[in-house]
Amino acid sequence: MTSPKSPKRTPSPEAEPPTWRVVVKQGLPVLLSGIVIYVLAPVLAKVFAVSPRLSSLVVVWLVLGLIAEAASFACTFGLQRIAVRTKAIFAVVTSGLVGNAVTNVFPGADATGATIEFRLLSSAGVETGAVIGGLTATALIQTGLLLGLPGLAIPAILAGVAISRGLVHLAYLGLGMFVLYIIVAFAAFHLDWPLQLAGRIAERIHNRLLRKRQSITGLPERFVAQRNATRAALGARWWQALLYAFGRLVLDFCCLLAMLAATGVKPEPWLILIAYGSTTVVALLPLTPGGLGVVEGTLTGLLVLAGIPAANAVLSTLAYRLASYWLPTLAGPFAYLAYRRRYHDSTTGGATSRGESPVPI
Repeated sequence: MTSPKSPKRTPSPEAEPPTWRVVVKQGLPVLLSGIVIYVLAPVLAKVFAVSPRLSSLVVVWLVLGLIAEAASFACTFGLQRIAVRTKAIFAVVTSGLVGNAVTNVFPGADATGATIEFRLLSSAGVETGAVIGGLTATALIQTGLLLGLPGLAIPAILAGVAISRGLVHLAYLGLGMFVLYIIVAFAAFHLDWPLQLAGRIAERIHNRLLRKRQSITGLPERFVAQRNATRAALGARWWQALLYAFGRLVLDFCCLLAMLAATGVKPEPWLILIAYGSTTVVALLPLTPGGLGVVEGTLTGLLVLAGIPAANAVLSTLAYRLASYWLPTLAGPFAYLAYRRRYHDSTTGGATSRGESPVPI
């Protein structure tokens, strides 16, 4: 007796090999990050080679630097809480730490980190529209202030403070970028036609280059709606949001000053401000995860231009990155576990006793 023939299986769509576009899209960020890290590998090696000397730092200044950085992150969470219009500070803190850790670890993960943060906040019960507008408003405010940092040293330059010509050029460049950013932001927040024009251009480019995909429509209207949601996210508390954003940068800068003092040098704040501001602007470029290698190389070189001895510049950069990059990144997994414990019942998949929605992750 012959056994019945098994039905012929058709290959599932998941079994099909990825197209070259998918491979390029997913592999290009990794390749670019690898190239950048390879180029900056000597800088990273030099920075980490002095790690045993961390024990030589002045403990008081080291502790003050860590406290300043913790307060800087607290300002970030305060800004996000205002922007997303929620009192759920636990959800804001944990989702922020998780998103930051993802951004710092994976190549080109700025968008991924923001998406995860969005999903965590939404799953914690925060209204979706408020999350989108709030996170966008937070990013715009922080970017604007970062661009304006180098220009804060212009008064010192005009007053005749001895500053390296390279730092002077960076300060004026930062001022120009800040002015341009303010003009563009003002136009986008008060006028509809720039957003509508940008939406129409984006539609045409997408529909012409990706003709095999479904055409997109209504992008100008979506841009305007997103702008309105972002503007409404701050509302009457926009001045508090600005204070939090400014406090975040000031405290982060104080962390760098404290780490410099911990190495035994007396930095000139105006010079260090230009070095710090220029480095943060460079770090906006998603070249490597969390600016790894880029920040170390840029900050070390600019600190030397600011008059800091090379050995102290390398050691203070390592201490600063320990506080601002490594410790927050390591806190990410613990924040995620704390979030899951509070907002998700892993055994039943249901909501917690508080009545929040489960986490769809």
